[in-house]
Amino acid sequence: MIQQFDALVVNKQDDQFTVNIQKLSVDDLPQEDVLIRVHYSGVNYKDSLASIPNGNIVSSYPIVPGIDMAGVVVSSEDSRFKKGDEVIATSYGIGVSQSGGYSQFARVPADWIVPLPDGLTMKEAMIIGTAGFTAALSVQRLEENDLTPGQGSVLVTGATGGVGSFAVSILSKLGYSVEASTGKESEHGYLKEIGATTIISREDVYDGKLRALGKQKWSGAVDPVGGEPLASVLSQIKYGGSVAVSGLTAGTSLPATVFPFILRGVNLLGIDSVNCPMDTRLKVWHRLATDFKLTHLEQLVQQEITIDELPDILPTLLKGEARGRTIVKL
Repeated sequence: MIQQFDALVVNKQDDQFTVNIQKLSVDDLPQEDVLIRVHYSGVNYKDSLASIPNGNIVSSYPIVPGIDMAGVVVSSEDSRFKKGDEVIATSYGIGVSQSGGYSQFARVPADWIVPLPDGLTMKEAMIIGTAGFTAALSVQRLEENDLTPGQGSVLVTGATGGVGSFAVSILSKLGYSVEASTGKESEHGYLKEIGATTIISREDVYDGKLRALGKQKWSGAVDPVGGEPLASVLSQIKYGGSVAVSGLTAGTSLPATVFPFILRGVNLLGIDSVNCPMDTRLKVWHRLATDFKLTHLEQLVQQEITIDELPDILPTLLKGEARGRTIVKL
């Protein structure tokens, strides 16, 4: 019998906001189909937002953050899963509207669960996590919109982050010439190691001046940054190229003109990993275990931590101090 177990609990009551490790029981978990013994989770930007009082991402308190988890099924009321199955659960309402992966046990709706693909371990799946899944989904959408390696270089903005690091690596593995943009000169060596062909500064992407159209530089782009830099990227995409956008670290506004779209046929592809349909989700995870699988996954891990270290580590993503992935061993 499972007695008590450790979980990171975030709570907000009036002016009191707390983030600490607590002992929970199975009865404290949501009443869902599948009980999972969590082996690994990861640290994402959303998890950091969930750990601050004004993150505006948690729907109700108290909550266990952690939008990613990989583990073993303990019990299941759904015939699709049985005791002993290794599974992944990411996105949907996990860690945002109901308790997530920063817990040694979790209950999750069966409809949100992906069987661990052959070719991946649970640890590898969490090195990938939502960040790697989002990057893979971005690359797949670019390919579906006719991007091929022979068309020229592909830009990756925010290249040292989780999504950016995986985008650089996956594109490189597929034979693309990758131009990686970063504001961190100290990480140029890291970006070269994971597959960047060339490295440019943030100012080379956006110099502070927005233009309706700029010189055509890139055949496509993966952009987890958004804001004014995205508007600048759109103005510099080659004719018929596409930009896959998944983030907003530079802001939510997009002060662009219609000219890249109506004069160059540029496509702006929205990438949503949260409510991504299950058939697409399964396809992308299969590719992450096969043709997208990286030989240097461990290089993308900045650190592996325990649940006790989470309160100190979570704020680092909000300070721009993260590189690659932080995984949590439960």
